[in-house]
Amino acid sequence: MTAQALDQARALLKASRGIAVLTGAGMSAESGVPTFRDAQTGLWSQFDPMQLASEEGFRADPALVWRWYAWRRKLVAEAKPNAGHLALAAVKGRLTLITQNVDGLHARAGSTSVLELHGNILRTKCLANCGARFDAPDDLPHGEPPRCPACGDWLRPDVVWFGELLDPRVLAAAEAAADECDVMLVVGTSGLVYPAAGLPARAARRDARIVIINPNESDLDDQADLVIRSTAAQALPVLLD
Repeated sequence: MTAQALDQARALLKASRGIAVLTGAGMSAESGVPTFRDAQTGLWSQFDPMQLASEEGFRADPALVWRWYAWRRKLVAEAKPNAGHLALAAVKGRLTLITQNVDGLHARAGSTSVLELHGNILRTKCLANCGARFDAPDDLPHGEPPRCPACGDWLRPDVVWFGELLDPRVLAAAEAAADECDVMLVVGTSGLVYPAAGLPARAARRDARIVIINPNESDLDDQADLVIRSTAAQALPVLLD
């Protein structure tokens, strides 16, 4: 993280009329939240991701998939927002926050109206999409998995599984933010998962400046006006002060 890159990024933010922020798994790494792949350790390493994160896998073994997500929910519930989450939450106005993360840490840090592209692991919804939804694990009926009290189908985590489309309303809001911003911060994402990874290019086509914050190389680096080699918790408090 060079002082020159930070100064340049600060100048862009100060002059901006609208900022969009896209965050990925690296945003929560310093909070101790493992990525999807990293969480496939120990007992879970023997299972294919499609068994644990698809409707087909869920229907084949609902109890197995439910226990996998219950274990991940426990990890997320024990995690705390880091300095990067708090720095973003402290910004008032001019900033739209878009995240690929399902851990809810942005909201717990105090950010409001977060666009959660891939859902939220702490929420639960009906597999049949009857409209039933639970915002907290403590509110759920008993069972592994529980049955929907409204229609009797299974309840499932409110996250986007393989083969599923993003919520069109959330995606449309994220695309509108990309169209309207003049600076997009891209924090802790590899740039491999679409359609989220297409948002920086969309913003750039509207002449937005792209600033990447990532300690590692990403597939989006060649689209950036500035690349800051740092973690979210280190760079964002300095950048947004």
